[in-house]
Amino acid sequence: MGGGYILSKQLSFYGGSEIIGFSNSNLKVLEINRKLADSIIIKNHYSKKVVVVGHHKIDLGIFINDELIGVLQYGYVMNPISCKNIVKGTMQNQYLELNRMWLDDSAPKNSESKAISYSIKFIRGKYPKIKWIQSFADERCGGFGIVYQAANFNYYGEHYSIFWNLNGEFIHNSRFTNTNKKSNSRYEYYRANKHLAKKIELRQFRYIFFIDKRWKNRCLLNECVYPKHYKND
Repeated sequence: MGGGYILSKQLSFYGGSEIIGFSNSNLKVLEINRKLADSIIIKNHYSKKVVVVGHHKIDLGIFINDELIGVLQYGYVMNPISCKNIVKGTMQNQYLELNRMWLDDSAPKNSESKAISYSIKFIRGKYPKIKWIQSFADERCGGFGIVYQAANFNYYGEHYSIFWNLNGEFIHNSRFTNTNKKSNSRYEYYRANKHLAKKIELRQFRYIFFIDKRWKNRCLLNECVYPKHYKND
């Protein structure tokens, strides 16, 4: 298989073929149905849950030799308008967050960082308004973001976030503190059962990739030296 953008066979509304993925050699990322992506994440991702509809935008399958072995889901931060507090002047349609990523353990070494890099190439081609991408490495993963380092993300430090373990499900503190009248039955369940949950503080490591390199100068955060990959290094 050759490298480069993967185009749709069916013409778009505007008459040309649409970009639907990116490939190189035997690995490719390709747009897939959200229902399929959600089912894979719920089954395999350590969080066992997906991002709510309003914070979601892109679903990409990771294929090796045409076998679907992983998923990347892009969307927005929990409070979408807060993006301007990360990179000055950012509008909601100018950034993305890599909300969920899962790749089967059978994938060859470095497949995660390659998939992320290919997904960025896809986004650059299909969504030219996007200027930067953010993602977090979670302490539960063991590493401190080595896949983002390998994909040439910049590192912007760590912070502690409060989670609650409720019957094996890790829930961000905001799910308990959200008092929005429109919150769904799931939020109500969390709040009603908070007394059964165990409080846990976890380190999260912030990484940003600037698709438009000029926007790095707008970042309001201090860039840091990459952390060591593992605690025992």
